[in-house]
Amino acid sequence: MGIAFGFFVGISISSVHLRKISLLSSPLGNSFDVPVAEAEIDRFSAEVEKSPAVIDESSGTKNLEVLGSIKVPKIGSILFIKQIKFDSKLPLSQIFVSSNPRGAESLPPGIVVSESDFYLRRLWGEPSELYSCMKTLHASVSAGLHVDKPDLKKKPKYLVTFTVGYEQRDNINAAVKKFSDDFAILLFHYDGWTSKWDQFEWSKNAIHVSARKQTKWWYAKRFLHPDIVAAYEYIFIWDEDLGVEHFNADRYIRLVKKYGLEISQPGLEPNKGLTWEMTKRRGDKEVHMVTEEKPGWCSDPHLPPCAAFVEIMAPVFSREAWRCVWHMIQNDLVHGWGLDFALRRCVEVGLWAIVALEIEMHFIVFSVLELVEEASSVAPFPAHEKIGVIDSEWIVHQGIPSLGRQGEADKGKNPGDLVRARCKSEWAQFQVRLTNSDKAYLEGLKRNGKN
Repeated sequence: MGIAFGFFVGISISSVHLRKISLLSSPLGNSFDVPVAEAEIDRFSAEVEKSPAVIDESSGTKNLEVLGSIKVPKIGSILFIKQIKFDSKLPLSQIFVSSNPRGAESLPPGIVVSESDFYLRRLWGEPSELYSCMKTLHASVSAGLHVDKPDLKKKPKYLVTFTVGYEQRDNINAAVKKFSDDFAILLFHYDGWTSKWDQFEWSKNAIHVSARKQTKWWYAKRFLHPDIVAAYEYIFIWDEDLGVEHFNADRYIRLVKKYGLEISQPGLEPNKGLTWEMTKRRGDKEVHMVTEEKPGWCSDPHLPPCAAFVEIMAPVFSREAWRCVWHMIQNDLVHGWGLDFALRRCVEVGLWAIVALEIEMHFIVFSVLELVEEASSVAPFPAHEKIGVIDSEWIVHQGIPSLGRQGEADKGKNPGDLVRARCKSEWAQFQVRLTNSDKAYLEGLKRNGKN
């Protein structure tokens, strides 16, 4: 069948014209090939050099406000664009770096920090993160020299979050002990009780976030932005009612890496709290990625819930998969029902790959869409090979109705029943939104293809 290419261009413009708008970088990192007043740059450098400001570990610091008040030179005066049937003069103010995150274009790239983490830092001493050289450290200590401790003894490589109430403290304490110091611990408190957890020594080094009567997906959307958790290779987003007697987090991570899983969960004890066959632990395997479900439940053996599926109870995401999943979480659908059936979209490459290129220059946006159809009937990276259940590190779902108890009775109806009714309603709404979004996007491609 071959490969077919379709191009849909928002504003038709030849490659020759695009080359006329040069995207070369100046010494200050500006995004356009515009005249830079060299005298201004020299003036700026001279002011910095003659400044009375001192930044020196031995001499201390002083007059820092002088550096903060030096005028930054303008990188260009006028940008001429004559290739798109109009002439426009666009004044540029100081620095503009289009490759910076949106809203930070006026900053020099060297000062931009677009990602963060949950590393706890002290309020004193030098902000150095880790000892740069352990040999030098030991030699200095042996020589009797003073060595300032770093902010961090270790950078955790993984993040585990639990959404908790104080009543489940013993259960969470047992769970946390299954995670080594390679894991950062983050507790989301739905009952408002945080300080009481300090009875556990590990709690004093954990991150605590509190908002009453909220779900873990409400927390995840607001506090686990991909740029905030980018420091962690894998993110565990777990419920509070999980038995972990047969689970070891370090062994779990090794198996996830061994099988190349982007989204996973531990196997569930077959006789407790089981909804789907896919998540049932298999005693004769390390990992499984497909299963057989009840008749009529799976339209395709490689699609949910027979494959490419884990539950929202105890999912584990690679940071790459989480970057996609986070964007799929809806702000108002707080229970997350329906997400499990859609997770596959964040790890698969289907038969139709859309490559979108947006080049934004102030108020001008060029969009180029390249539509690629592959002859093969099998996707090169199918989701059922990237989503799986780890059988040899398994857990027990205890089925404690914590969320139900957070509800409120209404017109004689049980709070738990009302919470469950909302869960089902949210599942329906999520699926409708996703289906309508698919339809609108694909119909748009079809219309553009006819133009």
